[in-house]
Amino acid sequence: MKFILLLFVFAISSGLYAQEISSHYKIFDVKKQKSISIEDIVADMDHADVLFFGEDHNDSVGHYLEAELLKKLHSKYLLKVVLSLEMFYTDVQPEIDEYLAGLISEKNFVKESRAWGNYKDYRPLIEYAKQNGLKVIAANAATRYSNAVTTGGLKVLENFPKTSFNFLPPLPIDTARGRYYEKFTETLGGHSMGTMKIYQTQNLWDATMAWSINKFIKANKAIKVLQLNGRFHSDEKLGIPAKLKQLDPKLKVLNISSFSDESFTNPSWEKFSQLGDYIIITDPEVKRSY
Repeated sequence: MKFILLLFVFAISSGLYAQEISSHYKIFDVKKQKSISIEDIVADMDHADVLFFGEDHNDSVGHYLEAELLKKLHSKYLLKVVLSLEMFYTDVQPEIDEYLAGLISEKNFVKESRAWGNYKDYRPLIEYAKQNGLKVIAANAATRYSNAVTTGGLKVLENFPKTSFNFLPPLPIDTARGRYYEKFTETLGGHSMGTMKIYQTQNLWDATMAWSINKFIKANKAIKVLQLNGRFHSDEKLGIPAKLKQLDPKLKVLNISSFSDESFTNPSWEKFSQLGDYIIITDPEVKRSY
């Protein structure tokens, strides 16, 4: 009886929390030019293969919405839904699979998967996947590879042994020009990047995540991928989405750009509309994740 009562209290408190947090975000459909709900995004996934959620890594409201989106996608598409994460590296896929299968402890998983410092923000997603039998893709390039590229450029990858390419996309990795390059230099404040090695590292991350997603889709037909990454990687469908399209032009992609903004109480979302199919503006007054 006491256990049932506790469950009841938890259900009520969770419902109240959802109601409270709903006042701290606004979702807009750019094409339809109107406010929408998470359910509307899920419905649109009938006609798409991959949904990119471009986050601010320290936005607690954004992390809440990611978990809600995964739950609603799972409710509709069941085991056809796959979670893909920038926050884990391709070489720790075994650790993720072992934890999801209940074979290793959470303590070992967090340590040996080299989980990000703010893992608490992604834990609800991992735990939901574990409890519901969903697959999780460790999508990003390990730090040792990105550090090597930052120091020696993409060409340095040619020196790595063949076994390393179990965790890396095929060479050569191109460096996107045009708008993506312009945005990157703007982000750095116009500072010189020398031989562009920092930008090449950015392209390594994008290429690895696109390759990870594409490889999984090729091996598992008719699935829906929810990819989480920092929004620079997917805003304007540049970065990862652009590289994914190069790998398979037939894939249909939707993207969300989620961020807090001082204009939250009266947002002019039109000025952000070029960023994604959907814009999520969150309340900057809500406590950040770290």
